[in-house]
Amino acid sequence: MEVKIRDEFIKLGQALKLAGLVENGAEAKERIQNGEVLVNGEVDLRRGRKCVPGDIIELEGKRFTITCR
Repeated sequence: MEVKIRDEFIKLGQALKLAGLVENGAEAKERIQNGEVLVNGEVDLRRGRKCVPGDIIELEGKRFTITCR
């Protein structure tokens, strides 16, 4: 799956919402802080992490890639 962005980056919490993997920002924050989210194969605990095109994000075995529009 791909999440297409217009800007040069998207914050991790926003990307999870846009991909439909979480319902809201509170859930995104909790899942990220619990170490459930991988960015490029590594746990990242920063909800505000700037994700750029090419980054691969994974939650519960579901993966998506950030791409440009």
